[in-house]
Amino acid sequence: MESPLTPLEFMRRTRRLHPGRPAVVDGELRLTYEEFFQRCDRWSAALQAMGVRRGDRVAYIAPNTHAQLESFYAVPQLGAVLVPINYRLTAADFRYIIEHSGTTVVCSHPDHLDAVDSIRGELPAVRHLVALDGGPREGWVDYERTLAEAPTSFESPPIDERDLLTINYTSGTTARPKGVMITHRNAWINVVGTLLHLRLGVGDRYLWTLPMFHANGWTFTWAVTAAGATHICLPKVEPARIFELIRDEQVGWLCAAPTVLIGIAGAAEELLRQAPRGVRVVTAGAPPAAATIERLEGDLGWEVTHVYGLTETSPFITVCEPLPEHTAVSPAERAVIKARQGVELLTSGELRVIDGNGVEVPRDGMHVGEIVVRGNAVMDGYYNDPDATERAMGDGWFHSGDAAVVHPDGYIEIRDRLKDVIISGGENISSVEVEGTLLRHPAVLEAAVVGLPHERWGEAPHAFVVLRPGVAATEEELRDFARSQLAHFKAPHSITFVDALPKTATGKIQKFVLRRGAPAISRQ
Repeated sequence: MESPLTPLEFMRRTRRLHPGRPAVVDGELRLTYEEFFQRCDRWSAALQAMGVRRGDRVAYIAPNTHAQLESFYAVPQLGAVLVPINYRLTAADFRYIIEHSGTTVVCSHPDHLDAVDSIRGELPAVRHLVALDGGPREGWVDYERTLAEAPTSFESPPIDERDLLTINYTSGTTARPKGVMITHRNAWINVVGTLLHLRLGVGDRYLWTLPMFHANGWTFTWAVTAAGATHICLPKVEPARIFELIRDEQVGWLCAAPTVLIGIAGAAEELLRQAPRGVRVVTAGAPPAAATIERLEGDLGWEVTHVYGLTETSPFITVCEPLPEHTAVSPAERAVIKARQGVELLTSGELRVIDGNGVEVPRDGMHVGEIVVRGNAVMDGYYNDPDATERAMGDGWFHSGDAAVVHPDGYIEIRDRLKDVIISGGENISSVEVEGTLLRHPAVLEAAVVGLPHERWGEAPHAFVVLRPGVAATEEELRDFARSQLAHFKAPHSITFVDALPKTATGKIQKFVLRRGAPAISRQ
């Protein structure tokens, strides 16, 4: 008899094999796996008593806490659908996602109760509001009190691997957020592929520097449990706190977007000197700069693995696996290789890079095409949006919108988002390449490059730069540095120094915001 492919199987296995191992650390709270799973069971029973049934939507608005982690087990084992919401959105965004998804129960961290209260009159389908912490509040169910009073038994419906597991809403930077439908099978596939390639194991300790709401924490919400490792919760990402937990909790693993890694690499020298070596870092979300990888590996002695994917692909579809021949090159060359997106995971499906005619580009590291993918990791579609689903995957392939080249060894490398490629005087310029060059300058902490209108070249690259604290640099100095490393037409025509770059909650730089507020580029 076949068993469905579902991340709930990881819960069953770990409960059987590792009930007494440490499962969760959240501040002073420490739970074994049996204690953690008992809490999940009690919350399942409580939700069922509230009327939650198979297929119902339960939304969470919360940072990386034990209660948020419990949602990834308590909701799915009822056959219900989890809707993890980006807690940095506005109340209007909350309202749209809750209403669009058909959510009937909303669970919120105390920081966001007021925002939800401000829209509760506009949520007629919502039957219950749950306060995850902070004590009683009028009109809200007290999570901890209700959980403590609930039984551990509940009616467990049959789960099919093609059942909907989560609806994850995209950032919605240019339009309404789209609800990505992830099935139990999608998530199971990604977890197994992650564990095959990254080797997380029993007794490892994983720090939650990545938001759990983002693509289900890249499915590490289930992968850490599947491995019998320990979840170390971190509600707010701050470099000093990261280093403290790495030291005090013997953390060996973490995931982070490149912008978070830049913050870690740029931390105070005292923190860097005290940092334990050997931490394994998984990065994705945007192409990382080779300079950042080189600093983390060279200065801190950490090991960085670059993976690539999208919310729509569960999320991982490639991993930059190290090859034996990579050990023979210099650290700087190895960092350049590690900044590439890599090759297909064993489980993710088929990936191609195609030109405008649908033909695969040659493996020469020069010809640019779009990454397309099909297979077990690809979403079931966008919830209640057949037109967007048809546009993204109507031909049987999911079209990523990412522009990439394929190197002779088969490793792909993203050069840009298709919409972010700068075409200057008929030449294609990769903003990622220019940003990576600027980040090699010792004064530069962060950089973002966009194309702006230019009266002679059509458009030209313009850089926004955040300098390292206490370090100075001029526009001319940085422009000359870029020209010494790049073809002159690729170097920024102008530079704006800023205190910070606009970012999404997952660390992606919002280039549309930069374009909107950027100065015009005059003829140069």
